[in-house]
Amino acid sequence: VQLVESGGGLVQPGDSLRLSCAASGFTFDRYAIGWFRQAPGKEREGVSCISSTDGSTYYADSMQGRFTISRDNAKYTVYLQMNDLKPEDTAVYYCATAGTYGCNFHPRLYDYWGQGIQVTVSS
Repeated sequence: VQLVESGGGLVQPGDSLRLSCAASGFTFDRYAIGWFRQAPGKEREGVSCISSTDGSTYYADSMQGRFTISRDNAKYTVYLQMNDLKPEDTAVYYCATAGTYGCNFHPRLYDYWGQGIQVTVSS
């Protein structure tokens, strides 16, 4: 199982970024994929998740309305569109899979993780 994030970088407040998570080594369309983030000195937290069964999407409260998760099963890729970025969104972002059909925001339940990608929002 391999997950590789891309699309991070340095942006200004109010800007947008789209993160990608390219997967390989497992039957991608059978499993939910989650996005998490970890800021310096803070615990890893759930950002968003998309299920495999019906594509249901879930968001942490602070991201609701600003972030959009989607998946392209043909490309084995999950996207996280992040709009109206704020300095408090600065963190390393990870995609992960728990090998389940449904979603949850408990990092300890996820078995496979990408290497993470830095997103910095600063003026």
